Amino acid sequence: MRGFQGKTLGTPIGRYRLLQKNSPSSLLLDFGRAGGFVRGFLFNRRFIHLATQYKVGIVGATGAVGHELIRLFTDRRFPLSSLRLFASARSTGREIQVGGFTGTVEEAKPEVFDDLDVAVFSAGAGISRALAGEAVRRGCVVIDNSSAFRMDNAVPLVIPEINGEALASHKGIVANPNCSTAITLMGLCPLHREFGLRRFYAATYQAVSGTGAAAIRELEAQVKAHVEGGASECSVYPHPIAFNLLPHVDSFLDDGYTKEEMKMLNESRKILGLPDLRVSTTCVRVPVIRAHSLAVFAEFDRPVDVERARAAIGKFPGVEVVDEPANNRYPMPLDYAGKEKCGVGRIRRDAASENGLAIWIVGDQLWKGAALNAVQIAEELAASGHLRVPAGV
Repeated sequence: MRGFQGKTLGTPIGRYRLLQKNSPSSLLLDFGRAGGFVRGFLFNRRFIHLATQYKVGIVGATGAVGHELIRLFTDRRFPLSSLRLFASARSTGREIQVGGFTGTVEEAKPEVFDDLDVAVFSAGAGISRALAGEAVRRGCVVIDNSSAFRMDNAVPLVIPEINGEALASHKGIVANPNCSTAITLMGLCPLHREFGLRRFYAATYQAVSGTGAAAIRELEAQVKAHVEGGASECSVYPHPIAFNLLPHVDSFLDDGYTKEEMKMLNESRKILGLPDLRVSTTCVRVPVIRAHSLAVFAEFDRPVDVERARAAIGKFPGVEVVDEPANNRYPMPLDYAGKEKCGVGRIRRDAASENGLAIWIVGDQLWKGAALNAVQIAEELAASGHLRVPAGV
């Protein structure tokens, strides 16, 4: 904390009391001032007085990501004036309790955004297309977790640790990347900055919770049926997922890739600012409840070095190196469910590429792949003074 001086924060700060550490760059503090302490939120060396509070809405609050958004907005002590929950008309009146928060679901319709500062959408692309524009017109910033606006040139697609500066140009909507893209780039971005990324190949191992609560129930039911000698029933996936792998995430396109696989290509190019980046991905659904894993083989412009790679990843915010194969230590989904950081291990030279590295990445797709990234975007917008719809939009 010695580096956080009053000049950096723009306020005469001396003593402090650490109340909560959300992440290496996100702290809740009481700062010493004349006559006592002022409570504030420190995010990437920027200070938000908690007197500045925001009216927040969650669209799609009944889903798995919606529940995690509630948990993270409250646990990270985002400066909330109010937190309202929205879903379809059939869920109106439903009570949702997450941790110490209890809220009642309202119907998501245009007029609810009149009294909100920011809304996080996690209800699918159709709902986002129908309501996000209305929200912005009514003065509410939208952080969208669907695919609706990711490739819109007028909408920033943001992972705060990687391209947070893009938030300054938002026109009311900010897009959250696809879960697999977000987790992959958390491992690849520090290597790109060190060696210059040219291309990468990836195989994903995606947990069923990425499909939703029904997929979790289907996996559990199939495991139970297998143990009891019964037949596996399939309703969410076209084949049994228990004790099986499905090389099929999202719908297939004419060229043989799936939409999910093309998201990795297109979103990576936009986030990293590399329009000519070459990417080939195979996405696989696996019988894991939570946290995605990826095997990534990346080729770079400059000669690579494994120790430099470990150092670059180790100092990058939001990532940790777990790479001790001799001691059976490497990232695994069980260790990263409900964890803020992504883990990177199995770091080695790619034997099939001259300037290549092979790495293994694991991250919670409900957190860094969705809810956490959205809350971090809200934090960054608040800290930078951009949590508002720009004039003239």
